[in-house]
Amino acid sequence: MAGRWSYPRSRMRMLLLENVHPAAVERLQAAGYQVETAKGALSEDALIQRIKGVHVLGVRSKTQVSARVLDAADKLMAVAAFCIGTNQIDLDAAAGRGVAVFNAPYSNTRSVVELAVGLTIALLRDVADKSSAMHRGEWNKSATGARELRGKTLGIVGYGAIGSQLSVLAEALGMRVIFHDLTERLALGNARRVASLDALLGDSDVVSLHVDGRAANTALIGAAELSRMKPGALLLNLSRGHVVDVGALAQALGAGRIGGAALDVFPDEPATNADPFDSPLRGLPNVILTPHIGGSTEEAQEAIAEFAAERLLAYLNRGETTFCVNLPNVQLAEVTGAHRILHIHRNQPGVLADLNRALAGAGLNILGQHLKTDERTGYVITDVDRDYDPAALKALRSVAGTLRFRMLH
Repeated sequence: MAGRWSYPRSRMRMLLLENVHPAAVERLQAAGYQVETAKGALSEDALIQRIKGVHVLGVRSKTQVSARVLDAADKLMAVAAFCIGTNQIDLDAAAGRGVAVFNAPYSNTRSVVELAVGLTIALLRDVADKSSAMHRGEWNKSATGARELRGKTLGIVGYGAIGSQLSVLAEALGMRVIFHDLTERLALGNARRVASLDALLGDSDVVSLHVDGRAANTALIGAAELSRMKPGALLLNLSRGHVVDVGALAQALGAGRIGGAALDVFPDEPATNADPFDSPLRGLPNVILTPHIGGSTEEAQEAIAEFAAERLLAYLNRGETTFCVNLPNVQLAEVTGAHRILHIHRNQPGVLADLNRALAGAGLNILGQHLKTDERTGYVITDVDRDYDPAALKALRSVAGTLRFRMLH
């Protein structure tokens, strides 16, 4: 029990996959933690073998943290998604095991938005095809089909952090902006909300998708939706690969129904840069395909690394769960002049009463206590006076409904 921390930082193993930015490694190592890194994603079976003995796992978008992986994780306390999305992580399974999951929901917003603007201009001017022709030695100086951004209507599907910032930039460039979102959102600038996806599709010169990866969004844009778009309209998808039926899009493009498309995400993406990529969209005119680089700028990756690393350190060092996506969010100060008991449990009646009875029975003097619950999980943080018998902690670990018990000194 001697010392500041209940478990030595140097003995805690962190495994960061998929080329997480070095800023995260440096920050975590500077805090005293043991950090291992690996290039590329791991398959489920490979991760199951690698996860044993790991306290903290860091991934990006390709590594799947399934219930099987979590079952094999004998030491895991937290998972950090060094990206926006968390659909690659089984959040319910993690919460059921008391494993906190963090992401970086805003750090690469600007990078995605700037790419969306650039792709829109490139599609309107047929830049990709004209550049390819020039590389083949063909000179095709023509204004046919080339259009300005100004005055066009941009329809944004999903008006969250990315969609709303795109709205501001697009309007500053002279576009008229409409948006559709299932959640009530504050319209920025002169952007106007439309009641339905169909209404947006029928009124937009450019449709840009910025929805999350929930299963309900699978094939959100299919053959029926493509048929409702304005003839010659453009489609951008920088959200999730399964949101667009790429086969239907290829047919619409081939038939000339859609004027062009830019996709940065795909239903099936290579696990590493060495693996091949294939899609029915390859080779089609006025189609720009990029390898999931929306947030892949030096600035964004560094910001993500710093944000996610700080969230991990706040959780490990003081028990804070701000920005945690699967456990109740609690903001906490540093532990000073006390020992901190962190108790994650199933949200069931009587847990707090049983915990406090155990604390009283052990003779622990409570200096402060926080409780936060959601529909499935409860999180109790109790600061106690340091004068107690360490053997008394055994009773706290056995409280019914306990998922994870941890102490900070």
